[in-house]
Amino acid sequence: MNAADFEPLIAGLCFGYPYVLAWYWMVGGVLFHLLREAHEPPYDQPPPLDEPPPISVLVPCHNEIRQIEETLRALDRVNYPAFEIVAIDDGSSDGTAYLLDHLADRYPRLRVLHLTHNRGKSTALNVGALAALHEIVVCIDGDTLVDPAALTWFARRFQNDPKLGGLTGNPRIRNRSSIVGRLQVGEFSSIVGLIKRAQNVYGALFTVSGAICAFRKRALQDAGWWSPNTITDDVDVSWRLQMAGWRLAFEPKALAWILTPETIGGLWRQRLRWSEGGSEVAMRVFPALFRANGMRMWPLWLNWLVSIVWGYSILAMMLIWAFNGLQIGHLMHLEGFGFVPGQAGMLLAAHYFMQAVVAAALDRKYERGVVGALFWVVWYPLVFWTLQAATAVVGFPRALAGRRRHGRWTSPDRGFRP
Repeated sequence: MNAADFEPLIAGLCFGYPYVLAWYWMVGGVLFHLLREAHEPPYDQPPPLDEPPPISVLVPCHNEIRQIEETLRALDRVNYPAFEIVAIDDGSSDGTAYLLDHLADRYPRLRVLHLTHNRGKSTALNVGALAALHEIVVCIDGDTLVDPAALTWFARRFQNDPKLGGLTGNPRIRNRSSIVGRLQVGEFSSIVGLIKRAQNVYGALFTVSGAICAFRKRALQDAGWWSPNTITDDVDVSWRLQMAGWRLAFEPKALAWILTPETIGGLWRQRLRWSEGGSEVAMRVFPALFRANGMRMWPLWLNWLVSIVWGYSILAMMLIWAFNGLQIGHLMHLEGFGFVPGQAGMLLAAHYFMQAVVAAALDRKYERGVVGALFWVVWYPLVFWTLQAATAVVGFPRALAGRRRHGRWTSPDRGFRP
């Protein structure tokens, strides 16, 4: 047996995996729309609540002096009758602590908690949740601008479903001054929302969005709160909460505007952290998948496993192409395949475009100009599937090594700011 015998398997996985996922996401997204979104009012006109439950909004902060005032100003404009804001300063060194104390005099809803040393986002969230006065806690990042109606949509879902332990909101990109930023507009405006819709329909979510999410404190307690020993706190708490017997769901009308990396280096570090953290969580929870509450997580876990194998298959395919180009890999020659994969690639590109159209149609009510973002969505497969494969190849062995985690964090790349 030589390398050529593996041609069909490698080629089939490289092009078949994203092809199958495109249909998986499209069918799930359309079903979510028909079952829920099609029958609800616009996102800026939520039905009034007879008895709005009080909410605590947690804002963990570390060196957020450039954007925290804007974030709190947006929160103060939220149209909800009963909520408090709990800002947790996690050992900032840039004046964030002083600014928060100053803003507390301006915004009566705001309480500020100070941690003397940088202990990490998970610790900051745990401190904030324990200090929160209310059962429902909404968590946002220091750069998140919450839509005025978002809390109402969260509260409505919790009131209608007592088994719901957590919700993920619908983050939108607000910095678009570079090609990297615009590509992410296309990604978040269509692809991410489509995936969340599909996962909601199929019964489990891989993760909430750390930039805008909400939980019941009882569910967090059952899950063991946020763990300081992980690099992706949102993925980790999402899996443990669902495996504790609670449900997660996607609320597309809970909108929030976020900042994202606009450099290749910043994007790489972000996605590598996501990949490494996701692999870390998937390997850690494997024994619990055989318990009753873990059974429904198998589709997500198997998809993670196939995604890792797919990443290494892409690497193998690229090496084969390179060896053939150097004329040193004649035993591995791929008949009918080259760097431009002919009919298979054209078929996959057509399905990517179909997926983008479906996703943009579902998301058009939440953001103006989303159809215009299709230009950038067309480039999504080339850039982000390549990035996913690369981060899987690098992130998986890092997670496998089981490096010791520390609670400290740094403020992420948030793009080009004036």
